[in-house]
Amino acid sequence: MKKNTRFIGVILVALTMGVLYYCGSNSSTNTEPPPTVKEDPSFSSDIQSIFSNNCISSGCHNAGASGGMVLLQGQAYDNLVNVASTQEPGKTRVIPNDATNSYVVIKLEGRQTNGGRMPLGGTALHVNTIQNIKNWINKGAKNN
Repeated sequence: MKKNTRFIGVILVALTMGVLYYCGSNSSTNTEPPPTVKEDPSFSSDIQSIFSNNCISSGCHNAGASGGMVLLQGQAYDNLVNVASTQEPGKTRVIPNDATNSYVVIKLEGRQTNGGRMPLGGTALHVNTIQNIKNWINKGAKNN
């Protein structure tokens, strides 16, 4: 009986340590609501903010970006829409009205054959955020 009590005590201590480790770990729980999906997002207020908060802030698509993929405000639209990909010959970064075949979406969804999923080295964008980019493209990729 004494051995069973000791065994149960060891198990309880181990479980408690596991719970405390998990609760105290650096993995944060996102308590923010998911982004709202917009049927017809605006480039200047919706899409540019996605780029600013995820692509530029990570240091990947700022002024020193390779391949001309600078996504700074005032430059992003001209570097995306109807521009050939420098990474994947034959692909276009953003094809108005065709999100499925736009290379930006392919990279965001992880369907690329070259390089890594965007944002590179970061957490994938929320599906609603990607959907907003797709909706913007499918509505004509307007510079609005």
